[in-house]
Amino acid sequence: MFAENVMFAFGLTAFAGLSTGIGSALAFFAKRTNPKFLSISLGFSAGVMIYVSFMEIMVKAREALQADMGEVTGTWVSVLAFFGGIALIALIDKLVPSYENPHEMHRIEEMSPESLEQAGEFKKTVGLESAEGKRKLFRMGTMAALAIGIHNFPEGLATFTAALSDPSLGIAIAVAIAIHNIPEGIAVSVPIYYATGDKKKAFIYSFLSGLAEPVGAMVGYLLLMPFMSETVFGIIFAGVAGIMVFISLDELLPAAEEYGEHHLSIYGLVSGMAVMALSLLLFL
Repeated sequence: MFAENVMFAFGLTAFAGLSTGIGSALAFFAKRTNPKFLSISLGFSAGVMIYVSFMEIMVKAREALQADMGEVTGTWVSVLAFFGGIALIALIDKLVPSYENPHEMHRIEEMSPESLEQAGEFKKTVGLESAEGKRKLFRMGTMAALAIGIHNFPEGLATFTAALSDPSLGIAIAVAIAIHNIPEGIAVSVPIYYATGDKKKAFIYSFLSGLAEPVGAMVGYLLLMPFMSETVFGIIFAGVAGIMVFISLDELLPAAEEYGEHHLSIYGLVSGMAVMALSLLLFL
């Protein structure tokens, strides 16, 4: 049964990570971005992650730590681990150069022939149509893929740990992270397609950037499972909650507002919380 749970958790993590490929595919086959849909979807994803972090993951983390360390000490450690998770993902975010940060949103229209023609005229004007200009664009895309991979590594551990503890919880988190990975796939595809004109290459780089999530899950599993205890589980789970709250506030909500109206992102946020609350109640 445990082996089945591990495979299920790993499969969910792979699904969440490789959804960057969905973003890349959308960029190639859809004609226009639907900003309202993206805004609501990203807000929904943030709502799911914030609600489940505070109402479910932190509760389980605190209970595990209190069972092993006592009520007061366990509560303190769970809070410290929560902010430790925030500090970890914030440090990763800080180490990614701002001009290569994958948080900058891109639209499907940027992949259109008209957009590419305009980009070509722009590159002629500023001298970027040269081989050096193409190298710069290609580097931008590959660095975006690397940056997304770095961000996805702790997300993979978060999805895997949650799914291993509670499969229904893992499904909700995997779906939320998958939604948030779709725009990141577009962010990798756009500059690589500009640089090479090769849709296949742009898709492959986008797809590979999502592999960091299942890799993060596997590394976490191999390193931590031999030492797993109530205390270790509680610390990891509280840290995962911190990671997901930071991602929601730093990436998802700003991106949701950038794609659409302010109220749409909030409607999505509240809807995500409501759906998550209902799903948890149904599994009581």
